[in-house]
Amino acid sequence: MDVDAFSQARAGRWARLKELSGQRRLTGAEADELTRLYQSTAGDLAAVRSAAPDPAVVSRLSMLLASARVWLTGGHESSTRSIRHFVLLSLPAALYRVRWWGVAVTFVVIIGGALSAWYLLTHPEAMDALASPAERAQYASYEFANYYVEYDSTSFAARVWTNNWFIAAQCIALGITGIYPAFLMFNTILQLGTAAAIMAEAGYFSIFLQLISPHGLLELSAVFVAAGAGLRLFWTLLSPGPRTRGTALAQEGRTAFGVAVGLAVVLLISGLIEGYITGSGLPWSVKVVIGVIAVAAFWIYIFVVGRYATALNATGDVDGDFATAKVQVAA
Repeated sequence: MDVDAFSQARAGRWARLKELSGQRRLTGAEADELTRLYQSTAGDLAAVRSAAPDPAVVSRLSMLLASARVWLTGGHESSTRSIRHFVLLSLPAALYRVRWWGVAVTFVVIIGGALSAWYLLTHPEAMDALASPAERAQYASYEFANYYVEYDSTSFAARVWTNNWFIAAQCIALGITGIYPAFLMFNTILQLGTAAAIMAEAGYFSIFLQLISPHGLLELSAVFVAAGAGLRLFWTLLSPGPRTRGTALAQEGRTAFGVAVGLAVVLLISGLIEGYITGSGLPWSVKVVIGVIAVAAFWIYIFVVGRYATALNATGDVDGDFATAKVQVAA
């Protein structure tokens, strides 16, 4: 296919479709014309994708069809409906779908971190292998707490948010391998265990809990759920059930994408707490309460709202206003 000649031959109707989809009001005849042009342009896009997938033309036609779809679906009258649908149905259903995977990862990491800390505290040679006594004392008395106050609150919150969401997104995107989430959670076990052991050795374990509770409860929960979603993808690859492997992976992959989008917001909240609350001058009791409320709200959203959404037949798969419209095209 000569893409340039193809585009030139259809430039007129593409321009007409763009003109009609940009109008605020359409007559009955114009609406019929818009529908016909939409169907023919969808056929053009399918032809380009199959015969000569030129990125520029594919992108142009995709945006043109998306704009026209607003008129055909009536989306212009309810611009926030898709967002409400995602927050109240799709996202909680997606999180509910991976809930036990997230819970399992949470218990494994917490128990593993506790065992790691216990091992270090009961084996002095292992502690000495980590760092010298002076270095451990410096970390416990200054570096651990200073981490939360040495940067500007806004830049610190933005930095931890982007870093944590990147980790969560990697857990989901690379979860199908089964290796990356497990490797990351193993590192998390070691990091938590090491920090807890060094702080406990210096008599600062209560400070350790105070510093990680405001933001860490929510932050770690979000990462654990992301790891669970990734591991569920791996399990789907191994055992797709009654679905074909391709269908199962496609459905679970779209669900995992919704989880990733939702966790971006959750990790933004934990980042704001870490940037503005953890290192602030608020009483520690208030900080800890904020952390407990945040993590409780997260798990209630998963189990309570998620169960409600599932009862309404929401699956967490991409659907509703987020689905790609399908148009029958004559061969």
